[in-house]
Amino acid sequence: MAGIYIHIPFCKQACTYCNFHFSTNLDLQNDFTVALLKEIALRKAYIQGDIIETIYFGGGTPSLLTSQTIYEILGSVRSHFKISQNPEITLETNPDDIDMNHLDKWKKAGINRLSIGVQSFFSEDLVWMNRVHNGEQAVQAVQDSKKAGFDNFSMDLIYGSPGLTDEKWDFNLQKAISLEPAHISCYALTVEPKTVLHNMIKTKKSVAVDQEKQASQFLTGIQKLEAAGFEHYEISSFARPGKRSRHNSSYWQSKKYLGLGPSAHSFDGTSRQWNISNNALYIKSLMAGQLNYESENLLPKDLLNEYIMTSLRTTEGLDLQHVTEHFGKQKGRLLENNASVYIHSNQMEKKQEKLVLTRNGKLFADGIAAALFFGS
Repeated sequence: MAGIYIHIPFCKQACTYCNFHFSTNLDLQNDFTVALLKEIALRKAYIQGDIIETIYFGGGTPSLLTSQTIYEILGSVRSHFKISQNPEITLETNPDDIDMNHLDKWKKAGINRLSIGVQSFFSEDLVWMNRVHNGEQAVQAVQDSKKAGFDNFSMDLIYGSPGLTDEKWDFNLQKAISLEPAHISCYALTVEPKTVLHNMIKTKKSVAVDQEKQASQFLTGIQKLEAAGFEHYEISSFARPGKRSRHNSSYWQSKKYLGLGPSAHSFDGTSRQWNISNNALYIKSLMAGQLNYESENLLPKDLLNEYIMTSLRTTEGLDLQHVTEHFGKQKGRLLENNASVYIHSNQMEKKQEKLVLTRNGKLFADGIAAALFFGS
């Protein structure tokens, strides 16, 4: 089984906390679509006949594409790849792009799951993030999605932003729960170099992120959502029973995936490749019938380190037996020995042959994983 990720590099606006390319130029989007369809045809052999079980339109703002374009893209994918009988086909969208007309067309085009970028129900926070929608639109978008028959949808929330008090975060969680989504993703606000937020903090136009408050809100999110019946199956992800994101889960399970579009990454089990990020060069290359990407062959230690990083993010944890079978007994024993310090500090538990982070350990997931990595 494998997945396909389609990166749509267009946004209506530049977000405060990221640096996506943004454009509403229809000619550019049309050229991009032609190039993307060419790439699909050229990449049909990449995952060697594996059955595709998930297709994910991410970005950017994929909902800027017309429903006809989405239909054409999915048609091309189906004609060049083997698709499972019940694929999960997700479209990322913002609340301001959702109405009954769009929802009906998306459904007819083949979309069966939505990921809605709510972020917050407080309009002042959305203005700070440079989002187009407001709190009322966020609620209406979710209600309309349910009315249109999208019972499988996810909502994104952001915590740890400078203006988000604990009271507001609690309200956002309760409001999200009341709207009865199948899935909720909670992301910590991060400050990346060269982004709008980084410059705002650097020039004192915004206060810096409070790490302690962010950690506290992370733990509050776990407590509230688990109490409401959501399964915390991955660091940022909460799902109703049976409603995990099948696409994202494939990344954490080290399954193969094909990335299409500018800057999209692919993984075939032993190597990784990534497309050129420049939109114009991506289009120009494919118009000439050429793929433009870089690649690297992954060494056994790279595959092991990636497994450590991804598996520790999940509720199932790191399987020591899997490490022994795929990377050798010595690596398995050494990994278990190195993990003992985190078990003694109550940041990790050993459950049968699996290493699982505790709730406190999840606060330091990336650091713990990095400390367990194997060198050359």
